[in-house]
Parts: sequence; C-alpha cells; structure tokens
Amino acid sequence: MNTAGIVIKSEREIALMRRAGQIVAKVLEAIRERVRPGITTSELDELAERIIRAEGAIPSFKGYDGGSDRPPFPATICASVDNEVVHGIPSRQRVLEEGQILSVDVGAIYQGYHGDAAITVPVGKVSDLAQRLLEVTEGALYAGITAARAGNRLGDISHAIQSYVESRGFSVVREYTGHGIGREMHEGLQVLNFGEPGRGVRLRAGMTLALEPMVNVGDWRTKVLPDGWTVVTYDGSLSAHFEHTILVRDGEAEILTRF
Repeated sequence: MNTAGIVIKSEREIALMRRAGQIVAKVLEAIRERVRPGITTSELDELAERIIRAEGAIPSFKGYDGGSDRPPFPATICASVDNEVVHGIPSRQRVLEEGQILSVDVGAIYQGYHGDAAITVPVGKVSDLAQRLLEVTEGALYAGITAARAGNRLGDISHAIQSYVESRGFSVVREYTGHGIGREMHEGLQVLNFGEPGRGVRLRAGMTLALEPMVNVGDWRTKVLPDGWTVVTYDGSLSAHFEHTILVRDGEAEILTRF
C-alpha cells in the first residue's frame, strides 16, 4: 500500500524482503571472513556476486543507473577504503593492506524485492582510532534502529544517530542518507543521519527502511572523485559505514539483514 510516498508492506512482501536480507547478510559474513592483507577488492566483489546468484537473487548495484553525468555502477559491491566514504569501485589493482579499514555495501534483489546492508571491517590490526570509529559507527546504526518504531517520526531516527556520533567526538556525513526500500532500492523516503527529534513523517508498522550512518573522524563534508562514484572525506580523514534494512513495527524494529 502506498500513501503519499509511504509504502506499507504486506506480509508476503515482508517475507520476500526478509529472504533478500538473509542473502545480503550471507554475503557480508563471507566477505568479513575473507578480508585480509593481500586480497583485492575485485576478489571480494566476485565472491559476492557468486553467492547472490547461487541464492537465486541478482545484485542490486551492478548496472545501477548513475544518471546522465556518470556511467552505470560496474560492480556488485561498493568497496571503500580508509577515507572513502561510500561507492568505492572494486578493482584488481586495489590490494588491501594491513591497518586499513574497508567499508563494504551490498544489495540483492530476490523476486523483485531488495535487501541492502553495509559493514566496515579492519584489515588485519588497525589503529585504536580506527577501531573506535568502527565501534561508534555501528553503535550509531543501532541507536537509529532503536528509535525506528511505529508512532515515532523520521527525525527521531536522525537525531538518535547524530547525537550518538557527535557525543563521541566524530561527525556524521550529511550529503548521503538512508532511504525507504522495497521494490525499488530507493523507495519514497529519505532517512537523514542528522536532524531534530519529533519532526518528519510519522513511522508506521509495515514500513521498510535502510538506515546507514556514515561517520568521519574529521569534518563531515565530502567530495566525489573523477570516476563519478567514489565519495571521499573532504579533509582526508577516515570514514566508516554501517547499514541494515529494517521493518518498522509497533515495538522494536525487525532487522531484515541481521548477520
């Protein structure tokens, strides 16, 4: 059901999205286990596509239309290293090194419905600052999920994420947002990672959202590299990204992409 851009899913649709989410979770768990110094981001991309297709799904991102100013996205995952915030393009030339952090974003379409999630993982042993960044970003995601319940408003999610991040000394990216999700990867609503509580659309049971805080060590501002896709921090500082697809309920939200 679609009411003014708010899409309420039926039980059948929820079941399909739950399956898509399980596939995405399987991919991310496999990638987490494979990340190590010496592996290329292209190898991880090939692994992700094999799993998605073996599960009877198709990659959400591969061939995603970038609009008239950039080519379609060429890969199954976004693989973003260190100061790359999001949309990094996998490459055979990108060999992971000890001490880096890698953000992996992946989507899968199962029988017409999308699942979407992201994690950031250490490559070998990382600095205390990098580890702290990962912990805060993942914590911000769960703070947002806690606020995502029927009767609250979108701004409650946004405020929960922003306040969690900033109280811990980091900054939350503002140019890129979470989103509604379902038959379309980006469906209906934008879910900002900053904002005031009590504002925005009221949440209703049956809504499905992708929450995805992106958090920087330094300034929140970003820029896009000449490839048209890769987003990096403006000041070169480290960035991390965590995401889950969730189902809003009257009580605690259900995580459809739970690992």
